[in-house]
Amino acid sequence: MDVLFEQADSHGRLATLVIEPEESVYVLHPNQIVAFQGKSEQREDSLMKLPGMYRKKRLLQACIHGPARFMLGMPDGYHMSVVSIEAQDDLLYEFRHVLFYTEGLSFTSHIQSVKNTLITKDLIKMQFQGPGKLGLLTAGPLYQMELHPEQPLYVDAGCLIAYPRHANLRLSVYGNTLASQHMNYQWEMTGTGRLLLQPCKPDRLLSEHMQNDSLLRRIVREFLPFGNVFIK
Repeated sequence: MDVLFEQADSHGRLATLVIEPEESVYVLHPNQIVAFQGKSEQREDSLMKLPGMYRKKRLLQACIHGPARFMLGMPDGYHMSVVSIEAQDDLLYEFRHVLFYTEGLSFTSHIQSVKNTLITKDLIKMQFQGPGKLGLLTAGPLYQMELHPEQPLYVDAGCLIAYPRHANLRLSVYGNTLASQHMNYQWEMTGTGRLLLQPCKPDRLLSEHMQNDSLLRRIVREFLPFGNVFIK
């Protein structure tokens, strides 16, 4: 699969995905598909599994089979990024940031502690193993930093996208009393490997993903023909 961004880098607000024969891509935000070129039967929408419905606040996902090409677009303030997943990749991701993934990727769930769940509002972290590609939805471009085994790195808890499975984490604040009393929770992290982060917090422009909706409203919107048009 090739990903062609509107600008010559690895992330952007508009991208065209070119899928070769025998390839498939699962899109977890089908409404972000703005154009499709292929046979009608090459797109198959299906119900997510219950854990996916809970974490993504969506009911449906789309599977696009190649050969085909389609365009994904993001509203103002949001970017998509593509990362390559290797067979021994050990990064843990927040599932709500996953926009799409290629067929062949496997993933396992890792349950957070109660304290970390209350802070991040995310019970499960996902570990993907490839080879394959993972599309991420972030507030601003995706960046990476390297961890140090001894020198701690402090990262805003709302900006962390993925981190090594064996990294040492604890919720913390830093600075003097005034700073620590007025900052958001930080992850104090040590270890080896890279982490992925977004430069700003979501501002809820992608309302279907970030805002809370009643289950009944989501069901009606997903299943009623043109429900996304008439039910806001």
